[in-house]
This record gives sequence, C-alpha cells and structure tokens, in this order.
Amino acid sequence: MRTKFFILLAVFGLASSAMLVTAARPAGGTITGKVTFTGTPPKMKPIDMSKEPYCQKLHNPPIKTQDVEAGPGDTLEDSVVFISAGDQGSSSASTPVRYDQKGCQYIPHIAVMMVDQPLQIYNNDPNAHNIHPLPKVNAEWNKSQPPGAPPIDTKWDKPEFISVKCNIHPWMHGYFVVLKTSHYGLTGADGTFTIKDVPPGKYTLTAWQEHMGTQTQEVTVSGGAATANFTFKAMPY
Repeated sequence: MRTKFFILLAVFGLASSAMLVTAARPAGGTITGKVTFTGTPPKMKPIDMSKEPYCQKLHNPPIKTQDVEAGPGDTLEDSVVFISAGDQGSSSASTPVRYDQKGCQYIPHIAVMMVDQPLQIYNNDPNAHNIHPLPKVNAEWNKSQPPGAPPIDTKWDKPEFISVKCNIHPWMHGYFVVLKTSHYGLTGADGTFTIKDVPPGKYTLTAWQEHMGTQTQEVTVSGGAATANFTFKAMPY
C-alpha cells in the first residue's frame, strides 16, 4: 500500500509540474494590419498573349500586369509583411510550397517560403515553359519544363527576394520571397495581413512590395495581439 501511495504521489507531482510549466509559458499573439498607398499608382498594361493562342483564349478580356495590384480604398495586394528583427528563429518548414504555371501565368504571383523549404514548380499548360529565377545571393538556374513533365523540386538556402521570369513567354513574371522566419503574412485583395503565433516581445516588422520597395516599423506584441499598418507612396513608372 505504501509503495502504491508513493507512486501516485510522484505521478501527481509530475503532472502538477507540467501544468505549472504550461501555465508559465506565454501564449503566442497575432499581428494584424493593412497595407495601403497614397498617390497615383502606375497603370497596369493588358498582356498580349497572341504568341501563345491557347493562353490567349483563356483570358478574355486580357489580364494585366501585376507589379502593383491596387484594391478598393487604395489597398495593396500581394505585399509581404514579416518579422525582420527580434525573432528567436524558426525551424525550417517541411510542407512544400506549390508554384503553378497555368494559363501562361505564375500562380501565385508572389510565393513566400522559408529557407530550405521544399518548392515544387508545376506546368499545367499544354505548351512548354521555361522557368528562370534571377537570384543575386542564391545559385541561379534556368530550366525548361515541357507539358506533362513532373514538377521541378528545388529549395533556396539563403533569404532573398527572387524575381522569376519565363524565357519563352516574356510577359510571365513573379517572385519567390525566401525568409528566415515563419512569422510572415501576405496581403489579400483588401490589403490586410495576419501573422499568427508570435511570442510576446518587441520586433521589427518589414513590409515589401515589388514596385514600391520596403518599409519597417517597431511593434510590441503583448496581451495576445498587436496592430501595424503600412502606407506606401505610389511612384508612377
């Protein structure tokens, strides 16, 4: 009986200690905000896909370039907002990021991923594509991908904003945004972003837009939530 009593006492003590550790661990917070602009944004031009009749038929009326995607209320879509300083580090993500070539477009236009995160590039069109990332600190490569070919499996080992083009279809353009942190958000059509599971603390937050550049601001996460808004000045071409 005494042996059973001491075993139960030890189990109870371990469970209590675990509960105390869990209770002491601060819960992750959320950073939300909106990215907008002032001024007159550059006009996006219709894309002439007559070189590729299949793709041209898919887009009627023609789609426009995506360098600046402005929404209602002067919002900016496809802006990347991420913690650029103060983060304690994030382990590499293992879930592959999918990048599609479909209708002679890159989908998504901006693909965000972590350093060493698997990247899979697909060709969904009945015509060949040539994907050509243009990194400055990572290794550059240039690969053709015929219709029906398996995905290109790759990854990037250094953080960088990498422009992507297709040598066959010069209107195709996108970006790989490679980050060291898992704490990032991508704005939607309404210009809003959400960064989840951020531990309490003080951070530097950076917003990047491919045409308008970057902005930074300090943000403090406490009480489970923080807000940060960015406003870019639109500069026409």
